[in-house]
Amino acid sequence: MFKTIFTLTLLLFSFSACSNDNVETKVPDDKPALSTMEQIQKGIPTLDITAVKETPIKGLFELQVGKNIYYSDGQGKYLVSGGNIFEVESRRNLTKERLEEINRIDWSLLPLDKAIVSGDNNATLNLAVFTDPDCPYCKKLEEELKKLTGVKVYTFLFPLESLHPQARAKSEGIWCSENPHATMLKVMLDKFIPEKATCDTPIADIIALAKKLNISGTPTIISGDGRIASGGKDADDLKTWLENR
Repeated sequence: MFKTIFTLTLLLFSFSACSNDNVETKVPDDKPALSTMEQIQKGIPTLDITAVKETPIKGLFELQVGKNIYYSDGQGKYLVSGGNIFEVESRRNLTKERLEEINRIDWSLLPLDKAIVSGDNNATLNLAVFTDPDCPYCKKLEEELKKLTGVKVYTFLFPLESLHPQARAKSEGIWCSENPHATMLKVMLDKFIPEKATCDTPIADIIALAKKLNISGTPTIISGDGRIASGGKDADDLKTWLENR
């Protein structure tokens, strides 16, 4: 899924749309609180803050934005939303980065012989993708992968049958086709229906592997150094993510 914790990062540029245009800003009466509010507003200028309130945690402030609540340090350098800490200036999701770090997997656990290989065969950057041919977010990722350079891609067909009943048959047909990668792109991007599988496929093994790795959604991407992330990225962000080893 292109569902994203990093969607919250994008909200840093559109928070004003989440608040009522006619809400009157509540300016605190005391001078220190006013200074804090000004500092936070300066740090996050796109956040339409209607009130600032101290929390029981020293240095952490509650930000009222319309009918929503976020949290920030006193300078607006960091924003806390949905249990994630964002570095405002760089738009980095520090929580997500830390989770990727501590949840690395061993690349050697991936059965690369059961993947569809594409991209640059001579690349030093490797990317594994768990994909479902009927997943709309996977289709968006494939559009981005077409723009990606300098990366060798290993695609594991991981049909989510509970969501997409026809995905397994399509995955098996893709695997047994003469050119699996080309067929996969036709299925995902051109609504092509592949012929029924006529060979043994690794689909059951991939489903078991996904369960072992706690992968339950698509697309799921894994970098060559073992970082794992749910959802997709655009080509430039994906290349940067892979290079950030």
